[in-house]
Amino acid sequence: HAKESAFIVGNIGIPYTQMAEETKENSVTVAEISSFQLETIEQFHPKVSAILNITPDHLNRHHTMEEYIRVKELITLNQTKEDTCVLNYEDEVLREFGKTLNCQVIFFSSLRILEKGIYLNGEMIEFNDGQKITTVCSVKELNLPGRHNYENVCAAVAMALAYGISLEDIRYVLVRFKAVEHRIEYVTEVNGVVYYNDSKGTNPDAAIQALRAMPGPVLPTLLIGGGYDKNSSYEEWINAFDGKVRYLVLLGQTREKIADAARKCGFQDIVMVESLEEAVTFCAEHANPGDAVLLSPACASWGMFPNYEVRGKMFKELVWQLKK
Repeated sequence: HAKESAFIVGNIGIPYTQMAEETKENSVTVAEISSFQLETIEQFHPKVSAILNITPDHLNRHHTMEEYIRVKELITLNQTKEDTCVLNYEDEVLREFGKTLNCQVIFFSSLRILEKGIYLNGEMIEFNDGQKITTVCSVKELNLPGRHNYENVCAAVAMALAYGISLEDIRYVLVRFKAVEHRIEYVTEVNGVVYYNDSKGTNPDAAIQALRAMPGPVLPTLLIGGGYDKNSSYEEWINAFDGKVRYLVLLGQTREKIADAARKCGFQDIVMVESLEEAVTFCAEHANPGDAVLLSPACASWGMFPNYEVRGKMFKELVWQLKK
């Protein structure tokens, strides 16, 4: 919105290389870089970088948490005093990491008011530059539910401010922004049951956030999970159910592993299915008006689907068929 030549590339769907020839001297490129790419960087030098959190993922590739953290932190490798890194103050690893950097650091927080940084204060997102406090917007103006989304907004605002974008332009975009497809996406309501597509929840931490974002304090949720195994452990996810989950409906390669973890954590309401179609049918038959059905697999889609988008689209089609 603020720059006439802007590109969104990377892990989000469009390869950086595909757009490289279209960029000009003054282009702004926003890139989501994966840990797989960061492993081998040499000259990669973002003007503004951000690390939103450090939670276990891709351990089938990086093997240890220490190595995964090291690789993620490489995003700042070539940054200088003229550059900025945006970090989550509530992540202990990142809070400590921020103290070691040569570049400018902007912290964000959804849980406390920072003396310097961007944070959630009640319902207001505020920015304190160290001298004065500026109100960015109210969360009520956003089309995005859930604390994790408020954190994402804080990080995005911090990055834009560091890039010199005006608060006016930032506000304009924030209030018009719609949620990303497949990430805690409201699908529809059928017979008083609301359906949410969180196919992009491909690790346990993302799936925890999705569960927390479900409306109401204890909306009974029928949760569909399982898929390809990335060597994740599922106990923390199961423990986050916190009385919210009525049935855990499992499919894919990880279903036995998740079921074992659930039983160890004392959760017994487990249903095994062979396909996403069977999962949706079970949920439709067993949900009561006022319940939510949430596809939030906590696993990659490979093995059953080429990617999480195909999985999410199929889920939505199955839900829309229920209406007929």
